[in-house]
Amino acid sequence: MTQTPPLFFAGGANLPLAQDVVLALGTSLAPATVERFPDGELHVELLQNPQGREVVLLQPTSPPPDQHLFELLALADACRRAGAARITAVIPYFGYARQDRRATGLESVAARLVADLIVTAGVQRVIMLDPHTQAIEGFFTIPIERLTAVPALADAIRPFRPSDGIIVAPDLGAAKLAETYGRLLDLPVAIVHKTRTGPEAVSVSRVSGDVHGKVAVVVDDMISTGGTIEAALRAVASAGAQRGNALVAATHGLFVGSCVDRLKGLEIKRLFVTDSVAAVPTIGLEVERVSSATILAASIEATARSA
Repeated sequence: MTQTPPLFFAGGANLPLAQDVVLALGTSLAPATVERFPDGELHVELLQNPQGREVVLLQPTSPPPDQHLFELLALADACRRAGAARITAVIPYFGYARQDRRATGLESVAARLVADLIVTAGVQRVIMLDPHTQAIEGFFTIPIERLTAVPALADAIRPFRPSDGIIVAPDLGAAKLAETYGRLLDLPVAIVHKTRTGPEAVSVSRVSGDVHGKVAVVVDDMISTGGTIEAALRAVASAGAQRGNALVAATHGLFVGSCVDRLKGLEIKRLFVTDSVAAVPTIGLEVERVSSATILAASIEATARSA
């Protein structure tokens, strides 16, 4: 018996990526209405019945995260109530992953809260791309597939790989990531030791590794306000790294707040991100986008075969 293919629905967070994913799978998006009433209240209606079908929801929880998260929850709820056989949520960028612990004991662990909401809405499996913390898997009570875009980003960097380059982790949290890039690109690794002093502010204490005379290749999982990248580049420049030739790579390019203006002042030679987040205007800042569609499509296909 031929297995019935999944139905694919998408929210409004990143429709171009959703279209690329279903194109890679040789199918199309199922129709759905995702709209808001004049007071801002969300209304979701499926225009194709998912009863008894495998369903895949394509929706990153990118800025504005609350809006896009609730679209995902409402889509999942609609599919569950309509009798979908299984619901997989493909969340290329998982917002709230940075809120995975209580530093003072008085904060919300929002990453766990979001995980609980996704499960309650009816999602039975999640696929995500380079989450901010590997610990995110422990917040879910359903299977999680953690994919990585690092090999694809390394392939994009390779033609521009400086022979005198050095991979730079902008903080200790990115050290393992930097080591992976170092292996793939056959470059040494340096680590910037930073302390976050506010939502957009960081301070650097030192740089571990010899960056003198070298071209910095700064890597991270995401670029949000650009504060971490700025601090790292200024730190390695102060330690003797070449100025004006730096490369920067990250899976998720949010570019929020004053990020674009901040990065434009850093003389970055090339900047690489994936399309996990919908493109935003980056006037004056050249950004090379690496497709994540084939990575996501391969995982979806494997998941559907295992159903």
